[in-house]
Amino acid sequence: MVNLRISALAAVLLVGALAGNAHAAGSKADLEPSGIDPGNINSLQRGARNFMNYCSGCHSAQYVRWKTIGEDLELSDEQLINNLMFNAEKTFETINIAMRAEDAERWFGVLPPDVSLIARSRGSDYIYNFLKGYYIDPSKTTGVNNRVLEGTAMPHVLGGLQGYQRAIYETREEGGETVKELTGFEIAVPGSMDAEAYDEFVRDTTNFLAYIAEPIRSERRQLGVWVLIYLLFFLILARMLKKQIWKDVK
Repeated sequence: MVNLRISALAAVLLVGALAGNAHAAGSKADLEPSGIDPGNINSLQRGARNFMNYCSGCHSAQYVRWKTIGEDLELSDEQLINNLMFNAEKTFETINIAMRAEDAERWFGVLPPDVSLIARSRGSDYIYNFLKGYYIDPSKTTGVNNRVLEGTAMPHVLGGLQGYQRAIYETREEGGETVKELTGFEIAVPGSMDAEAYDEFVRDTTNFLAYIAEPIRSERRQLGVWVLIYLLFFLILARMLKKQIWKDVK
C-alpha cells in the first residue's frame, strides 16, 4: 500500500478551476495518450493522495463517497480518515470543499467545477494534457495559459512540481498570412520533479479522476466478460439442439 500521508503545506496550493471562458485550443488529435491503468491500485492510491493534496481545496467530487473509494482502493477507514479525509468526518460523506462559492467567483472569476464526471465528459487524455499544458503568459492574470484550454481561469497549482514552461512557436505563411503555431515547450523555471516523475504524478492523478467518474467500471467490465461467456455457451447449445431436432428433416 502506497504511503498516502501528505503535507499540510499543500493547502496553500489548492486553488483554481478547470473551467475557462475560452474554448479548448487543441483538438483530440493533438492530445498525447494518458496511458492510465484503472486496474492499478497503487496508481489510484497515489492519485487519491495527489487529488486531496492539490485539487480538493477548490474542486469537489460530490458523486463518489469515501466509503466507496476505501473499498475499491483497498484502504481501511482508519487510513482514509488519517490520510485523505481532510474535508469530511464520516466515510459515507462525499468529497466537498470548504471554500465558499462567492469567494471562488471573486478570486477566479468562475466557480471551480465539480470534477466527479470530468473524465467522462472530457476524457482522460484531456485531463492528462491539461495538467501538462501550462506555459508562461504574462498577459494573463495568473501569469500562465494552457495549451489545451486557452484562457483557463485555473492557476498552475502544480508549478512547484513541474516548473514553468516557455512556449515555442513556429511561424509559416498560409494564404498570404503569417500563422503562429505552438509546437512545444521548454522549461524556463525548473520544478521539484523531473519530466518523468511529473508525468507519473499527472498520470496517477488522471487515473484517479477517471476512476471516480465511473467507480463500477472494473466490476462492469468483469460482469460483461461473464455475460459474453454465458451468451456464447447458450449459442453453442442452441446450435447443437437445432441440429439434433432437425437432423431427420430433409
